[in-house]
Amino acid sequence: MSKQQSTREMPKAEYRKTLYRLRVQLVKLQNEVIRKGLRLLVVLEGRDGAGKDGAIKRMTKTLSPRETRIVALGKPSSRDEASWYFQRFVPYFPCRGEIVVFNRSWYNRAGVEVVMGFCTKAEHAAFLEDAPEFEQLQVRSGTLLRKYYLDIDKAEQQRRLAARRRDPLTQWKTSPIDTVAVKNWRAYSAARDEMFAATHSEEAPWVIVRSNDKRTARLNFLKALLASVDYRGKDEALLVRDPDVVFRYDTPGKLAP
Repeated sequence: MSKQQSTREMPKAEYRKTLYRLRVQLVKLQNEVIRKGLRLLVVLEGRDGAGKDGAIKRMTKTLSPRETRIVALGKPSSRDEASWYFQRFVPYFPCRGEIVVFNRSWYNRAGVEVVMGFCTKAEHAAFLEDAPEFEQLQVRSGTLLRKYYLDIDKAEQQRRLAARRRDPLTQWKTSPIDTVAVKNWRAYSAARDEMFAATHSEEAPWVIVRSNDKRTARLNFLKALLASVDYRGKDEALLVRDPDVVFRYDTPGKLAP
């Protein structure tokens, strides 16, 4: 989908300074969410090793834990499997004054489930048809829905997954699915592109974040999120994004064939 990405990391001092300033903006955003009773729902998707956990940590670390929730659901239960597919996600949606972040979401059906054979072709096709309507209902109800996909190249994914397996502090992230992620690279690419084509809309657009450089990706993700919502004290100059790092799915010329 994307062109080869640079793995050069942003200098740490520059990164920390900008991250601090963005966190100040995030607090201002949360104050606005609480003051106006908004419901902000952020969905993060991406390949294994793309940096979703790190991006969410940088976003939520200095926010109020009472009004911020991170949702990372595990394997569906037998009850989940017997229910309407979207039903297990709805109870975690934000109430007024809340920010909720999904670390993977209902889009599992458009990625790992279809690639690994955890759902049928008919279930996958039904999901691609139903998801835009499901999201339109959320938006019409007043929910601010934001969808981000973190994208890395194949070599970088291999490097990160290998490092994860070696590090005793991150081995908890490894799973049998990780071990075949690189092997199934093309299948995941095809599923991802089909997902984008079917579920990108004006009401709920996909925003892609190229994340070979984790620091640059995190900052641009936060800038994109902050720029997408109106709030008091917004620093527009700080929120200028790198268009080669973060862009909408339908941005002309951004997606490789």
